[in-house]
Amino acid sequence: MPQPVGGVPSRAAAPPGAPAPPGDRQLRGRYRRIMRFATRVLVHVWWFELVLPRLGLRGLVEGGRAARLQRFARGFFALAVDLGGLMIKVGQFMSSRLDVLPPEITRELEGLQDEVAPESFERIRAQAEAELGMPLEQAYASFDPRPIAAASLGQAHRAQLSPGIAGDVGFTDVVVKVQRPGIAEIVAVDLAALRRVARMLARIRLVSSRVDAPALVEEFATTSLAEIDYLAEAGNAERFRGDFADDDRVAAPEVVWDRTALRVLTLADVTAIKITDVAALRAAGISPDAVANELARVTFQQIFVAGFFHADPHPGNIFVTPAPAGATADAWRLTFVDFGMMGRIDDVLRSGLREFALAVVARDGTALVGSLERLGVLLPGADTEELERAMAASFDRFGGMGVAELRSVDPRELEAFARQFGDTIRSLPFQLPENFLLLIRTISLVSGVTSALNPQFNMWDAVDPFARTVLRGSGGDVIALGQKAVRYATTLARLPQHIDELVTRIDRGQFSIRAPGVERRIGRIESMLGRLISAIVFAALLFSGVLLRRGGDEVLAWVLMVASIVPLVHLALTWRRR
Repeated sequence: MPQPVGGVPSRAAAPPGAPAPPGDRQLRGRYRRIMRFATRVLVHVWWFELVLPRLGLRGLVEGGRAARLQRFARGFFALAVDLGGLMIKVGQFMSSRLDVLPPEITRELEGLQDEVAPESFERIRAQAEAELGMPLEQAYASFDPRPIAAASLGQAHRAQLSPGIAGDVGFTDVVVKVQRPGIAEIVAVDLAALRRVARMLARIRLVSSRVDAPALVEEFATTSLAEIDYLAEAGNAERFRGDFADDDRVAAPEVVWDRTALRVLTLADVTAIKITDVAALRAAGISPDAVANELARVTFQQIFVAGFFHADPHPGNIFVTPAPAGATADAWRLTFVDFGMMGRIDDVLRSGLREFALAVVARDGTALVGSLERLGVLLPGADTEELERAMAASFDRFGGMGVAELRSVDPRELEAFARQFGDTIRSLPFQLPENFLLLIRTISLVSGVTSALNPQFNMWDAVDPFARTVLRGSGGDVIALGQKAVRYATTLARLPQHIDELVTRIDRGQFSIRAPGVERRIGRIESMLGRLISAIVFAALLFSGVLLRRGGDEVLAWVLMVASIVPLVHLALTWRRR
């Protein structure tokens, strides 16, 4: 990657014949626009969230917070659409971070689509020829100048292989993905700006106590840099094909390595029926219900068995390929494309998921919070007592309910509980690791596709057999449950010692009870008493001054009346509506 010079990365050396990347002036202008927007937002946050509350205007701040957040989100939406490049990806990334961003922001960014105007064909031609080291007419028998898709980082064209290569690979029709010229420099500039903003946020205690902004940016940078490495994407496609080599229901495009480079990716054209085109599926004699079942099975096979999953399974990236001529109608396949965003389930994540599942089964809020800490979801030093109480409340109210029973619960109760639970989560330094987030994103997208195919589809039924593999892990259910039993036995063995320590603390007067609800009420009472004292002092000084003035002591009277302004100002600043 280009090295930064004065905060803005310099231009990388382009291959001979490649189109010129954006000039330094353009890159610096882009960098300044991003930093101006970020600085403006940070100044607003500093003023409204730090300064005004200290002046006693917290009620005013809280009343206008939702509108301010929506205004910031709309401003970023407009900036991302105007700048394009990586900023659209940033907006999409932010819209998925429900763990660290309030819903006022995520909702506004949900509609940010990675669809931009296509690059001119002459620039695409120059980019492809520079990467492949030969004229386009020599690389392909034909190349359609009209793109079939144009995104912020690259665009795709249909083409046909020359007879020699087609004979080697066994097919002629291909899709060629070409990176937008200069996008590597733009990505470097955008990441430099984001890293600087993250360092600024890390110095603000209000933010740093709840989210590790630099770590968040580095996770995003890792994913983004992988998306512009087409050799890595080709490797992902090959691995995916290998994972499902023995599964006749799953397919992926074959990579044409002779026509693939860092910024050009050539794949077999596997375009077929879009997975959510229910009418086309039925016309081909394919049951949408069966497609939904298979999609769920294949998704959980990736997650729980292969440990390597497609993290962007939206409807445009999955086709249903009808059975070939001469085969039975039921021999259709699910064909996945676009392997730039992939997730991995490593041993740490697998172990954490197993502990999480065991805690849910046991309805153990403390163990569940512990599993979240081991997964890296909760940052070090988090006060988890409120979260444990929220988990315990959810187990008490909804634990053991099936989907049908949950549907019978009053929606207003569910909404109120979800709002309260969400507030608890956002009050903690709660930050999902990248692979955990990709896992949630994947299941969410697949759930949406299966619902479009079959509104009655139940994801719980589909995940059950695969979730059992997580519970078993490498040593089986017995070992996992045995370890849990040992922990409980250890706790019981230490119980007499804990009781003795508790009695000793009570005798010494060191025993205290934490009750956040009571503490908040006491805080409100203290504030009310402070305002009452200010009112009393103001009245006493003012009336004393009036009486002394009538008695003829003008100087002391005016001193007291002027002094009464101080408690009056304090009373005005600290007054809040209930």
